[in-house]
Amino acid sequence: MSKTFRAWKIDERLLLPASVRDFVDRKHLATFILGIVRDELDLTGIMSCYSSEKGQPPFHPVMMTALLLYGYCCGIYSSRRLAKACGDRVDFMSIVALDPPDFRTIADFRKRHLQHLRELFAQVLKLCDKAGLVKLGHVAIDGSKIKANASKHKAMSYGRMEARARELDAEVEKWFAAAEATDAEEDRLYGCDQRGDELPDWVADKQKRAERIRAAKAELEAEAKAAAEAKAKAKAEAEEKGKDHKQSGEPPAPPSADPKAQKNFTDPESRIMKGKDGFVQAYNGQIAVDAQAQIIVAQDVTQCAADSPHLIPMVDGIEANLGGRPEQASADSGYCSEANLEAMEKRNIDAYVATGRAKHAATGEAATASAAGVASSAQATQAPTRVEAMRQKIKSGGYASPYRLRKQLPEPVFGQIKEARGFRQFLMRGIEKVRAEWALVCTAHNLLKLAQGRRLSAGMQG
Repeated sequence: MSKTFRAWKIDERLLLPASVRDFVDRKHLATFILGIVRDELDLTGIMSCYSSEKGQPPFHPVMMTALLLYGYCCGIYSSRRLAKACGDRVDFMSIVALDPPDFRTIADFRKRHLQHLRELFAQVLKLCDKAGLVKLGHVAIDGSKIKANASKHKAMSYGRMEARARELDAEVEKWFAAAEATDAEEDRLYGCDQRGDELPDWVADKQKRAERIRAAKAELEAEAKAAAEAKAKAKAEAEEKGKDHKQSGEPPAPPSADPKAQKNFTDPESRIMKGKDGFVQAYNGQIAVDAQAQIIVAQDVTQCAADSPHLIPMVDGIEANLGGRPEQASADSGYCSEANLEAMEKRNIDAYVATGRAKHAATGEAATASAAGVASSAQATQAPTRVEAMRQKIKSGGYASPYRLRKQLPEPVFGQIKEARGFRQFLMRGIEKVRAEWALVCTAHNLLKLAQGRRLSAGMQG
């Protein structure tokens, strides 16, 4: 007896064309993102870039923006992978309406409107705030090293630049001499009217490499000069305040770059930083996460591996984005300094900043060298410091201290970005482009939280 199967209508023609909006469920994330971009985001900055009627009509900016944001929400960042998804996946087809853009079109759109796309972070954050997902009761701040679009093996130290430039010059001179000897021999064999004066391509390449090395060397020298001038200015200001400084009758030596200072030739604005996997060519991605629903309320990317200089800018960034400051803020020991704690007091923020690395931060054990140095200097002057007071504050709170939220908030967000959505390396190069790319990643995270919040709200109402 044969089995009866469900009818498989693969070759049956449709009587009426289906709407692409019906490719996915009305509650699907693609439908939600498309609705947000069409109805609730202000894309005036992008739309104003299209004024001329000449040439082939471009793809609609609303569609391109929705495609990029939905791709970032799905962990698809490459323009080639986005273009492939538009032809393979019905959720992407429901956005592009069966008219997929070429990967170059996607890449050019992102590159052209990068700064306007970066500004969408603030708009989406305000939507999250309006939906009740942001309370600014407690905010945790943290940073993570994210690989740059460059290899650390393409970096060279200042000391090596000098030696390598001389080596390349010697090689170029050697092959110039060889080329002249070859020219003379060819003139003898073929006559003076025959061409034989072209240099090999690899000789020109060595010349270009030497020029690039000298340019990078000059940049390092300029950075060293600027640092020396800033140091001299700070010293002059300190002298005006009456501080004693050792005077020297000898003229100051001209500033020179640190022989160990490195410059990367692929992305010169990235830096070698120490991460969990060792030293990598990277940027430092910073986020501030609200405790209500793990919404990113401030974000930035810096070239500085240390976290301490970024605590106050992140707190001020929260106020710039939402018009208010958090009641409490927590951060790990990398952000601890007397200046930071003083600034948090001036802003009336109840801060919980670890004073050292320890198995349990509340114990106050195993403090870092910087915190230990501050404590030793305080003991010498018999005056309590803010770092010591912070250590006692966290210790007295025990395991119920709000400091416990420090790991519960930003760590899962970094995990969702890096593990769940696979963002472990920037696609773009240069600090400004990288900042815009990080803003897009954080915008996608907030959109996912907003979609989840609205879904839960609809379920409760139902």
